[in-house]
Amino acid sequence: MNIRPLHDRILIRRIEKEETARGGIIIPDSAKEKPQEAEVIAVGTGKILENGQRLPVDVRPGDRILFGKYAGSEIKSEGREYLILTENEVLGVISGSAKK
Repeated sequence: MNIRPLHDRILIRRIEKEETARGGIIIPDSAKEKPQEAEVIAVGTGKILENGQRLPVDVRPGDRILFGKYAGSEIKSEGREYLILTENEVLGVISGSAKK
């Protein structure tokens, strides 16, 4: 990965859900909602406060997070889709999800 987020930004990759619904019906891509759950790929160094101190980002690479439906900016790199969003757009961290 050749993208490094700056400041309080986070690079994430959406976690895709199953493609079939109950009863075995396959849902087409155009009818699916995009997942709001993602894996953190990379994080910036943190937000710089008015007094010059740096506030580190609370999430780490490997964490699974929840984010808002319209949050972030979509980008493509190396044939994969990613989102870059700020730490404020993260709704929560799914516990027990960090890689150790």
